[in-house]
Amino acid sequence: MREFHDTHGNRWMARVEGREGADYQGRYHLVMEPLDEPGDPVSLDDVRWNSVEYARYTLESSSEVELRRRLRSALGRSLR
Repeated sequence: MREFHDTHGNRWMARVEGREGADYQGRYHLVMEPLDEPGDPVSLDDVRWNSVEYARYTLESSSEVELRRRLRSALGRSLR
């Protein structure tokens, strides 16, 4: 899990969520959850990993700019 701030200064938590199933490829995906205000988590199903270890490594090594970009993309898609 990784906490970051959006462009408005609101705190978000980027985390990994897994799905059950027979296919392990791409089982884990990115979820971003607002921390400052109540709201639903935003799931980014197109950001996928095969293992939780690699997903955590990716989140830890991602810049805040990258996390903000992914959040903007996910929020834009959720408004459609």
